[in-house]
Amino acid sequence: MIVSWEAADITAGVSGMTRNKEPRRHEKMAKYVIQAKSGAPPGGAYSQGWRAGDFVFVSGSGPIDPVHGGLVGDSIEQQTEQTIDNIVAILVADGASLRDVVKVHAHLSDTSLFARYNAVYARRFSPPYPARTTVGSDLGHTPGMLIEIDCVAYSVKKTSPKPVPGAKKKTKKASRRNK
Repeated sequence: MIVSWEAADITAGVSGMTRNKEPRRHEKMAKYVIQAKSGAPPGGAYSQGWRAGDFVFVSGSGPIDPVHGGLVGDSIEQQTEQTIDNIVAILVADGASLRDVVKVHAHLSDTSLFARYNAVYARRFSPPYPARTTVGSDLGHTPGMLIEIDCVAYSVKKTSPKPVPGAKKKTKKASRRNK
């Protein structure tokens, strides 16, 4: 599939081929930013999340209190809980949940914290677990921060059909029994 980025849409150049190898029509996927009022606000030049078609991309989230903006907790368990809470807020703001997450990237300030982090992670996510990568990272941009997580979710957006401008509304005809 050839993909090109446009200002407001992602366009699939060739979304598939027919038997006689002719390209199918172009398909456009909705692309928009997600802003969760109950999630921690971005601490830099990035958005909390984006939806592109049926995928939801959540930016790196840390253990930041969404109301006061400060770091929550001093243990990896407390910080993992708050980080996942912040991710949940962003997912829920666009109709998704942790069950829709297919890929997780976790950054730990100290990889010796993995087992304790993993215990919280295993309680919050459900089998089958998402694909995951966990690495050691320098999280010194926020002193005391032990964890940061970003993820990708697959969640089909349920939208109601939009009326076509100028189209007449269809009315139901009475059946012969009701006449």
